[in-house]
Amino acid sequence: MMTCSNGTSVCTRFLMWFLLLYMFVRKVLPEDDIIVTTKKGKVRGIHLPVLGGTVTAFLGIPYGEPPLGGLRFKKPEPRNKWTEIWDATKHANSCYQNIDKTFPGFPGSEMWNPNTNLSEDCLYLNVWVPSPKPKNATVMVWIYGGGFQSGTSSLPIYDGKFLARVERVIVVSVNYRTGALGFLALPGNQEAPGNAGLFDQRLALQWVQENIAVFGGNSKSVTLFGESAGAASVSYHILSSESHPLFTRAIMQSGSANAPWATLTHSEARMRTLTLAKLLSCSGSNDTDIIFCLQNKDPQDILENEVSVLTHNSLLKVYFCPIVDGDFLTEMPQTLIQHGLFKQTQLLVGVNKDEGTSFLVYGAPGFSKDNDSQINKTEFQVGLSESFPEASELGVESIIFHYTDWEDEQNPDNYRDAMDDIIGDYNIICPVMEFTKFFAQLGNNVFFYFFEHRSSKLAWPEWMGVMHGYEIEFIFGLPLERRVNYTKAEEILSRSILRYWASFAKTGTPNGTQINGTRWPIFTTTEQKYLTLNTEASKIYTKLRAQQCRFWNVFFPKVLEMTGKHLVNMRIYCSMQAHFPDSSTVFQFESQSLYLKRLFQWNQILMSFLRQTLIHFSRSLPCYSSVCYATPNVSDIQRADMSASS
Repeated sequence: MMTCSNGTSVCTRFLMWFLLLYMFVRKVLPEDDIIVTTKKGKVRGIHLPVLGGTVTAFLGIPYGEPPLGGLRFKKPEPRNKWTEIWDATKHANSCYQNIDKTFPGFPGSEMWNPNTNLSEDCLYLNVWVPSPKPKNATVMVWIYGGGFQSGTSSLPIYDGKFLARVERVIVVSVNYRTGALGFLALPGNQEAPGNAGLFDQRLALQWVQENIAVFGGNSKSVTLFGESAGAASVSYHILSSESHPLFTRAIMQSGSANAPWATLTHSEARMRTLTLAKLLSCSGSNDTDIIFCLQNKDPQDILENEVSVLTHNSLLKVYFCPIVDGDFLTEMPQTLIQHGLFKQTQLLVGVNKDEGTSFLVYGAPGFSKDNDSQINKTEFQVGLSESFPEASELGVESIIFHYTDWEDEQNPDNYRDAMDDIIGDYNIICPVMEFTKFFAQLGNNVFFYFFEHRSSKLAWPEWMGVMHGYEIEFIFGLPLERRVNYTKAEEILSRSILRYWASFAKTGTPNGTQINGTRWPIFTTTEQKYLTLNTEASKIYTKLRAQQCRFWNVFFPKVLEMTGKHLVNMRIYCSMQAHFPDSSTVFQFESQSLYLKRLFQWNQILMSFLRQTLIHFSRSLPCYSSVCYATPNVSDIQRADMSASS
């Protein structure tokens, strides 16, 4: 046997070298080379170190054929099979979208811009699997927001690894088409029927049903969750019967299908499509010729011109969004909601404290991210007129009357905060509350939250408060990464939210096996209890923004009706009046009605409308605690009529 001069066996030295090499190769390859066989082909994932453990990520798995050429604007087609191993170790393309260039280099806006290449070949999804690989794990499918105009699943704020690691659930996130490429429609024409982006989401959910078992997931325990337009998308799936078998439960964060920005009428959708076609020189003798022309335009040209389809300025710039197509959506959302045509399941839903501020810095007079945005009364009034361009003058006046702090009407902070409340109530909070009330009325278990914590990492100014979208980092567990320097209290809050969301996904209740602390109550149509989420102890309150939402749901539509005006995109409706009376708002109705009475004394015809409306209210307003609230003095109105006519 050969030996070295020091007596060590050459074979022994060779064996030691071989073992070291083997350990190195084993360390590199198996950790970075994980292969799973889906129904369409094999995919290679990657192990990620997370909080002292491991999560296996499969990034950029294709679920749909690239919607190019003749497939543009159409429903997606399932991805064809592939023969090679698909590399799913890095994020795929983002769908074509306009980039927010309002504040170049500013982290608060740049964090939402796509971080991968833009392409129409973008129908991909991501899967995060806890390690060791589970058996029959609950699945949580994330749908991003972006007003149906933008968004991508590859953003760091949507990283599913912390949720998968801490709660041992499988997290899935999906890309879907947005803007004109996702929602352009000529209703009734199969070349562009509308809702392509929603059908993308449904196809991804079908992929989950067919494939999640090989990742260790349970296809019978799938919870959808999303924020803003993602939450509206979740509610669309709740309202669309073909989606019902594809998921189990739902979580809606700051958005719902009945929001004024979330649906277009047929006529408005058609007008916007034809406007875009004209801008792109796509004229034709029929709709099919127009669509064929649009299918052959450069996608960047479509993006650059879609911003010109609106006939008026708007803080919430939604150019193309879902429509009633008779397929995915059979009626307008509020009609389906009123008729109770939901998937019968459990719902976790909520909103943030300052939902409106995110939109104000994008064009409201006097607002800026670089100062305190203390606006005066004139800027407040102009801002409202621009925010509600289709409302009558009296409609705008009624908003001013309701939201002005009459005890301190010269305070610029109050006008700034009122604009936040108006935009947030009208576009987010009140539609979400209405959806929730109808959903709970059917006996479904609902859990409502009110997120109150302003992140210590927030780049936006202090006056913007707890902004739209900034609960997401806590739901995905970003504060658990110590090197990012969140506070300890924020880490604790994030862990609590992770547990709430995952427990709800697993069991249908966020409380899980919790014994200590505040238990999250069920939301009912009568008590309307909700839980606060912040770094302090959670508290339980009732009837969030009840007075303000009563204004938007009942009073404001009546004002528009009286003046012969309506909002084309007005989605909030009046039918809740008989179901959910709120004594605190009756006083407000009376004072607003008297205000309108005085304002209308000069106009006999409008006074007649007002008289009938006030009489209607006086007959329908109930009594509470043995106190009947005052009815309108009709004789005063009649005298005002006579004065106006003389």
